[in-house]
This record gives sequence, structure tokens and C-alpha cells, in this order.
Amino acid sequence: MLTRRIQQAALVLLIAGVVAGCGASRPVKYYVLDVGPTPATSASPQVPVTLLVSRITASSLYRDNRLVYGTGAVQLGTYEYDRWAAPPAEMVQDMLIGTLRSSGTYRSVSRISTSVRGDYVVRGHLYAMDDVQSPGLTARFSLQLELFDPKTGATLWSSSYTHDEPVSGKTVADVVEAQDRNVRAGLTQLTSELGQYFASHPPQAPTGQ
Repeated sequence: MLTRRIQQAALVLLIAGVVAGCGASRPVKYYVLDVGPTPATSASPQVPVTLLVSRITASSLYRDNRLVYGTGAVQLGTYEYDRWAAPPAEMVQDMLIGTLRSSGTYRSVSRISTSVRGDYVVRGHLYAMDDVQSPGLTARFSLQLELFDPKTGATLWSSSYTHDEPVSGKTVADVVEAQDRNVRAGLTQLTSELGQYFASHPPQAPTGQ
């Protein structure tokens, strides 16, 4: 009887161990975009205005931190165990602010808030930030920016960037590296175009403090 009970107990422990092993979840991996070193800013801004950057609007997919992938022309999915350290819309807003500040073009660039006054508002919408097969694996980034004048309620400038950056490998890390290059290239292009707008349309009387 004693031997039989010992065998039964050992069997129960073995089954419990197998069940526990099968239930173990994969570790979640988190990724960030590399903002890189911040270039030195100009001592005297070319455009003496204060820009406020509003929250980047996006679909619910890009307000979550799961990496997104495309499985066809009209279907998207998300990775369960590969995630951004912050939602893409928030990361793009932070990188946009950093890119505008580092250009040294403006007197001040801040996140929009009730405590900061500004001359113009930069608004944006994130359309895509995912990996797709087209036909090879690429990292797609699509963003639209516009310059809004709160004094007149008019949109003064608008431009968009859409590009599929080739991925050199097949891992999620390879996709993130390609996406990092794509986002930085897109923000550089759009902020440069915004600077060109101000160069051809100098502001008359800035009021931001």
C-alpha cells in the first residue's frame, strides 16, 4: 500500500510539472525607435515663433503598443509578444518635437497644453506604421502633418510622407531597424518642408510667449 501511494504521488507531481511547463508563456519583447544624438541648435532662430505640437491622431491599432503587420491589401494584425515600449502615435509625437527643436529654426517647440501659449499648432495623423509584404518584407510608415493657425482657424500648410523601407532580414528586430530609418527620414522630410513654408511665408506678428 505504501509503495502504491508513493507511486501515485509521484505520478501526480509529474503531471503537475508537465502542465506547468505547457502553461509557461513566451517572454514579451519591447522595442524603441532610436532618436539618435540631438544636433546643436542655432543661437538665434530663423523663425521667431512658438510651435505647439498636438497629439498625433491615429487608429486604435497605433494607440496600442503591439507591433502591427499587414497580411494583405485590406487586413492587419498584431504581434502578441513583440511590442513597442510606447504606443506608436506617442513615439512619433515625441520624435516630431525633438526633430523640430533640433533644427534650431523656431524660438520654441512644445507639446500642446493649457499652460503654454503658441503662435501655431502642428497637427498630425499617423496612417501606417507596420510591416507588409510588397512583395518583399518592408516597413511602411505614413504620416500627414499640417500647420494650423489658431488665430484665424485656418490650415496654412499640409504635407504627407508615405514610404516602404526594405527590411534587410526576417526578424522583428530587422523590421524595427527599418522602421526606425523610415520614421526618421519621414520626419526630416516633413519638418524641412515646414521650414520652407515659413521661409516663403514669414510670420508677421508672433504672439506666443
